[in-house]
Amino acid sequence: MVKHIVMWKFKEFAQGRTKEENLELVRSMLLKLPEKIDFIRSMEVRLNENPKEGMYDAVLISTFDSLDDVERYRVHPEHKAISSYVSLVREDRASVDYTE
Repeated sequence: MVKHIVMWKFKEFAQGRTKEENLELVRSMLLKLPEKIDFIRSMEVRLNENPKEGMYDAVLISTFDSLDDVERYRVHPEHKAISSYVSLVREDRASVDYTE
């Protein structure tokens, strides 16, 4: 099983929405993906509760059967649509993939 973890820092205001509005919008869009992409084994999106400077705003934790499935996810049209939007509203992104 491969864990795919992504963290984002969001802009304070982007695409006509506040950071909080964009966080909730992206969270809700991501959580709909397992219904649309059957090789996602699990997915959770959590929002940071610690206001300390330098912290990321959100984290995605998802699982796949293989790194090939992570790549299929990366190029899937449903994921690409969300990723395109996130690129407009984020300041920074970090990710890691590892096998359990």
